Formats: sequence, structure tokens, C-alpha cells
Amino acid sequence: MRRQPTSLLVAFTLAACAGPSSVGRSPSDSSAGAQASSDLPTTRLRVVALARNLLGSRQVAVNGKRYPDDCSGFVRAVYEHAGVDLMSDARAGDSGTQAIYRYAQRHGHVYQHGDPQPGDLVFFRDTYDKNRVGRPGNGLTHVAVVDAADSDGTVHIIHRVQRGVVRYRMNLARPHLHVDPASRQTLNDYLRIAGKQTHPVLTGELFATYGSVLRSEVRTASR
Repeated sequence: MRRQPTSLLVAFTLAACAGPSSVGRSPSDSSAGAQASSDLPTTRLRVVALARNLLGSRQVAVNGKRYPDDCSGFVRAVYEHAGVDLMSDARAGDSGTQAIYRYAQRHGHVYQHGDPQPGDLVFFRDTYDKNRVGRPGNGLTHVAVVDAADSDGTVHIIHRVQRGVVRYRMNLARPHLHVDPASRQTLNDYLRIAGKQTHPVLTGELFATYGSVLRSEVRTASR
């Protein structure tokens, strides 16, 4: 995967994705993640290009079709535009994130180590208190799309949060650091906001796994 630096997007407000399936930056910073990507397969190009074009959108609609205003609705939209139906294995009672994860397991692979490629899926856990018990154990609750990666290991993701489609950063080598103390560059954005029984938690701390269902030029380690 071609790695190039990505400009920073500072995010102050965020929210987790709670969208069930229907089974049974501010407007785009064009310099961010804008590598030519000429080495990527066509399907990956389509997924990443649409994800970037939707940055700043509050509502996700593609070719006249409106998708749910949550994380899974956004991911479903960009993949469906590339000819991939991530909801085809959904079961009654699934959340959108759970349905997409099942698809990745059946039609691709999930992995926690290796280099994610643009267009891969990123799953997070416990981004909100789904069970309303004030503690972890909510399972997979959020999904995003990989946009690009920097040479320092910072991965840029695009996803739908309460304020719309945004780009965040995640660094699994230093998951507990929001900002690098030396460079002052953001390594991990806050993905869960503070509540009465919770504290802000970073993307790297809530990361669960990657998922790949598109043709890949890079081998990733199995989960």
C-alpha cells in the first residue's frame, strides 16, 4: 500500500453508532488522504472515492437512494456503490454493524495485525452503552472505512457520527495517546464521549478488528 502523510482534521464533538439494520471534516479537506491510489484495484478506488466525497454530509444518499443516518448506513452506501451488498447475510435482530461483520467473516476475512488497505472495514467495540449497564461488554457497535495510512502507523478512517461523515485518526501502536507529545500531531481521535459513568475513549482503545472483503494486493495477518 502506498503510504503518504494525511493532513489533520481536528474533531471536538462525536457520537457512537447505534443504528439497527432493517432486516426481517466539516466539508471535505481535499488534501487529506488524496494520494493518487493508482495501484489500488478498481473496487477499492470506488469505495474510497465515494467515502471522501461524502465527507461533511449529514445525510447519506447515493444515486437517489437514501441510507440510514448512522455508521452502518454510510458504510453500506459506499460499498453498494461499488457493487458489494454488505447486508446480504444479515439476520433478524442484527444491528447494521453486526450484519456487516458477518459478511466480512463469510466473504472475506477479519484481521487485527498487518497493514490495512484503503477501502477495508474497521470495527470498534463499546463505542456507546448499548446494554445500558455502564460498563464494557456491548460487543461491536461501530464500523468505518479505511481511507489511508501514514508512515508512523496512523490510520485515517472515514465514518458517520452524530454530526455527519468525518475523517478520524487511529494509531494502534500508541492506542492510549491522543496527541504525540513530541510532534503534537493527533494519533487517536476521541470516539466515545464522556457520560455519567464513562470517560472519553480513543479510537485505538476501542478498536476491535479490521475486515477485508475486496481484492487485495497486500497480505494481511489472519485474526
